[in-house]
Amino acid sequence: MRALVTGGAGFIGSHIVEALLARGDQVSVLDNLDPRVHGKQVPSFFHKVNFIHGDLLSEASIHEALKDQVDVIFHEAAMVGLGKGAADAESYVSTNVIGTVRLMDAIAKQSRSPRFILASTMAIYGEGAYNCKVCGKSRNGRRKLEDLAKHNWEPYCIKCGGELEPLPVTEDQPPNPSSIYAITKLNQELICTSLGREFGIPVVALRYHNVYGPRMPRDTPYAGVASIFKSQLLAGVPPTVYEDGRQLRDFIHVQDIVQANLIAADGPEEAFAFEAFNVGTGRPHQILDFAVELAMSLAPELKPQFPGSFRLGDVRHIFACISKIKQHGFTPRVSFEEGVSRFAHEPTRESPRSRSHE
Repeated sequence: MRALVTGGAGFIGSHIVEALLARGDQVSVLDNLDPRVHGKQVPSFFHKVNFIHGDLLSEASIHEALKDQVDVIFHEAAMVGLGKGAADAESYVSTNVIGTVRLMDAIAKQSRSPRFILASTMAIYGEGAYNCKVCGKSRNGRRKLEDLAKHNWEPYCIKCGGELEPLPVTEDQPPNPSSIYAITKLNQELICTSLGREFGIPVVALRYHNVYGPRMPRDTPYAGVASIFKSQLLAGVPPTVYEDGRQLRDFIHVQDIVQANLIAADGPEEAFAFEAFNVGTGRPHQILDFAVELAMSLAPELKPQFPGSFRLGDVRHIFACISKIKQHGFTPRVSFEEGVSRFAHEPTRESPRSRSHE
């Protein structure tokens, strides 16, 4: 199989490349090697791939990446992070939306369409799924600033004001993104699906939950608790936990993300084309659990600190229902305990706190 991995020098992309090479596939990589992310580090597999040092906004770079017909494209390249203000919004839209449109346009002009696997995100959902004992399933809106300021962390039923029970989020939950990044990722899904149907490009969207693992950029806000906690512990600083730490998340090791991508690439086209799949473990853990588990491996004497801080736009609970992708053979292999223990000693990449590219 011939594959193109955009963002293939980044965190998730580099692991996909390694897996493809290990099984004998021919691989091309398109990556801009942004120094804010990669620093001076370059993947060890450069000599084994057709590497194009270029940008998604460059038609010449895309043409070079696609000059040899490929069977599958893993679209991992993106600007990530929460995003703030109009300046950030323009950068996110340029990279994530315009860059993706140009890539899809170039694919549409080819004689044969490759399968297109889009790295999407659970962030498009906004808040997760909930159930009210009185009113039933609730699509609760975002938490209010005045409630967060009073440390009222849990969302309440908008109909009766009662407590809500968090549920696993399914792929049919209507999106309600709460950050610039998430909005552009939702746009990616919609645009890729629309253009894919128009030009016969079989698009698959994989909605990653909180990914962590080797070569994860340090301090990036994207799935940031893992890398930020690790940076703090390595610096001898107690991990700072937002809110009360009881937020539920679905932490998934990058090895299992790779497994999902290979399944989406190899499975029957009719089962995957124009479908979206949650990719997580299906087992929620509190953010505090991650901090405690990581500290046990790195600095047991450092206990998590709770300053009562919060970030407007953060969701309270979100974790995956993975029954849809499990029907195609996906089974998470790295347990939470094993994954966090390994992550404690796996190499990470230093990167700026504000934003980065995958």
